[in-house]
Amino acid sequence: MSAPAAPPPDAPSASPLVWRDDGLPQSALYGDVYFSSADGLAETRAVFLAGCGLPAAWRGRDRFVIGELGFGTGLNIAALLDLWRREKTPQSKQGGQRLHVFSIEAHPITRDEAARALAVWPELGEAAQVLLDHWPGRARGFHRIDLPGFDATFDLAVMDVEDALAAWDGAADAWFLDGFSPALNPAMWREAVLAAVAARSAPGARAATFTVAGAVRRGLAAAGFQVDKRPGFGRKKERLEAVAPGVATAPPRPRRLAVVGGGIAGAAMARAARAEGLAVTVFDDDQAPASGNPAALVTPALDAGGGPRAALPAQAFARAVALYAQLPQAVIARGVLKLPVGPRDGERHAAVAAQDLFEPGAMALPDPEAVAARLGEPAAGPALDMVDALVVEPARVIEAWRGSAIAARVARLARENGVWRLFDPDDRLLAEAEAVVLAGGADLARLWPAAPIRPVRGQATWTDRPAPAPAAFGAYAVPTRDGVLFGATHDRGDVATEAREADDRRNLQTLAKGLPGLAARLADAPLRGRAAVRATTADHLPLAGAVPGAPDGLFVLGGLGGRGFCLAPLLAEHLTARILALPSPLPRPLSDLLEPSRFPSRAAPGAV
Repeated sequence: MSAPAAPPPDAPSASPLVWRDDGLPQSALYGDVYFSSADGLAETRAVFLAGCGLPAAWRGRDRFVIGELGFGTGLNIAALLDLWRREKTPQSKQGGQRLHVFSIEAHPITRDEAARALAVWPELGEAAQVLLDHWPGRARGFHRIDLPGFDATFDLAVMDVEDALAAWDGAADAWFLDGFSPALNPAMWREAVLAAVAARSAPGARAATFTVAGAVRRGLAAAGFQVDKRPGFGRKKERLEAVAPGVATAPPRPRRLAVVGGGIAGAAMARAARAEGLAVTVFDDDQAPASGNPAALVTPALDAGGGPRAALPAQAFARAVALYAQLPQAVIARGVLKLPVGPRDGERHAAVAAQDLFEPGAMALPDPEAVAARLGEPAAGPALDMVDALVVEPARVIEAWRGSAIAARVARLARENGVWRLFDPDDRLLAEAEAVVLAGGADLARLWPAAPIRPVRGQATWTDRPAPAPAAFGAYAVPTRDGVLFGATHDRGDVATEAREADDRRNLQTLAKGLPGLAARLADAPLRGRAAVRATTADHLPLAGAVPGAPDGLFVLGGLGGRGFCLAPLLAEHLTARILALPSPLPRPLSDLLEPSRFPSRAAPGAV
């Protein structure tokens, strides 16, 4: 079984489980076991896999979505993955099947606790191991998890069950209803919860559970499911199977995607779309140079007040760090110090460190001596150590994710018979695709004249002198492969990209305000500058969604400002989900922040 919908008022902050004398994990919050003492794996296979008609239910489907209440030790998902890899349709030139799993867990256990629980069933082998190797974190929110080798994607919602169901935008083809016993955790089985399950179900979806409690039967029936009792497992005489009204369908999905823009937005888009089986063509005319510096920071925008505007960058940051871990050759440095720039920054740093939006220990408050040792000089006040933050080499990230790109300028788009056609400046056909993503940064307005983009010129400066630990202080100073990069200027409305000596001097003056010792050491160093134009929006939030007013199949990923390497990886996965009508890795309150339609349309999309 799994974790409850919400903890009692006196719930402990330590592990949600204890180990019984017989070796079984038991909930410390509700006193119920996580799985059957007879044979948890056999129970999972009988109650949930067979109860949902698997594997027959996914045959003939290119995508299959499973929802679960709740995740617990991961046993159900490990058993599902084992069955999926053995029984799914093999990969082919047309692409194979993909599995999408969404699970909810209010009180996640650690990876080591899960490993101990799952060790009882060595026959789960690689299915259990891939789950343990990519065990999700404990921060509040959604966690997107890769499961390499299984053609599967896993999203875990660490939050209350009703909040999670309201936030998820997917439609499950099958449900594992695996909360703790209704007698011990009635909150998980409320009629409102079961109605929310029904609202997140595809036509013909099947649901299975171990319990036959009357409240559960009535709740499922009231939600529209046809409910039937079936022979139970072990000492339980009966269990439930339920079927939602309607007939399962497999809607047609795009097969080809064209991405206009070759910077980090385009590269992240190519990676995310290819992972879902799309054939991707990237067009890069080298007009999006904001990703071209020798180093880039991967840090979240911090908001001490919490809420969606704090949760979005926190969740994007966690996903970016996980994906860059798969590209160790691109990582220059780990750990970034956030230095104070105002008298109240110490309080703000403490508030951020206390937030549950980040993993435990990911935001730390180091003592002044430790900060001074890392910087080579004292800080002006209390610093925040962003332990998981990174400095990456943009060129290596883009090379790994984007792949080869067509060096051509897309001058015009036209939609004909359900297909987008892309033309060059001489009106020659470049490509055809069912979907197009505009990811050209500040160049977005060329193909989408109504794009709500504000250009901001930024010049960064670097030299080959040794660098201290990465630091941010309104500006930043970070190591490159052979020196230090610092800056950057911020000039609204300026779209010129030539490097200016005056801006290098401005950057040095700004550096002196945050790291005066480093600035003094660089005073006589030869400096090199590079300018680019960032794309921002009026509310300083990105754009990730359908282009308003355009024909179907035209999307945008942009407005990332100076945080493209933090935001783009997860936002590209979100946009891929939108393109393919799949569950987003973002909760609704966060994805709503990204909708391009939030800005009033100033004009019809002229070129499209």
